[in-house]
Amino acid sequence: MHDRHLRSDEIELLLDGEEGFGVAPLRAHVKSCISCRQELDSARELMVALDSLPDFAPSVNFSDRVMSQVQVFEPWHAAATRTMEQFVPATRPARIAAGFAAAMTAGLATAGATWVVARADMAFILTQLGAEGVRDQIVAASNDVASTVLGQPGIAAVQSGSAEMAALAVGGFVAIVGMGVVGLRALATASHRAR
Repeated sequence: MHDRHLRSDEIELLLDGEEGFGVAPLRAHVKSCISCRQELDSARELMVALDSLPDFAPSVNFSDRVMSQVQVFEPWHAAATRTMEQFVPATRPARIAAGFAAAMTAGLATAGATWVVARADMAFILTQLGAEGVRDQIVAASNDVASTVLGQPGIAAVQSGSAEMAALAVGGFVAIVGMGVVGLRALATASHRAR
C-alpha cells in the first residue's frame, strides 16, 4: 500500500495495461485513493480524446522548410570525409589505380625526405648558395636604386665613410622622395577635382 499519490509514470503503467510485480500495489492504491482514481480516469479520457483526433499529414515541403531554418553543425571530420569521398573513383579498377598512385606518391615522398635528411649537409650547402644568390641580387638592385637617386657623387660620398656626407645623401634622398609624394598627391587631388 502506498502512502503517497501515484506519479505520472505509474499512471502510465496502469493506462498501458502493464502486468508485473509492481503493478498490483498501484492498482490497489487506485481502488483506495479517490484522488489517484480521478487522475487515472482523466488520463483515460485524454487518451480516448487523442485517439479520436484525425490524423494530419504535413505538407510535402514541410521538412524542407523546417530544415532550412535549422543551423546544422557539421563536425570537421565529417566534412573532410564528405570532401574526400568526392575524389574517390566510383569503379573498383579506378580505385585500385588511384590507391596504387597514392602509394607510389607516398613512397617517393618518403624516399625523398629520407634522402634529404641523410644528405642534410648537401641541402644546407644548396640553401646557402641560394641565399647568397638572393642576397647578391638584393645588393645589386639597391646599388642601382641608390646610384639612380643619389648619382655617382652621392654613392662615392656614402662609400667614403664620411658621416656628414652620408647624412647629406640620406637627407637628399628623403627630400626627393618627399617631393615625389607631394607631387603625386597634388596630381591625384587635381584629377579628383576635375571630375
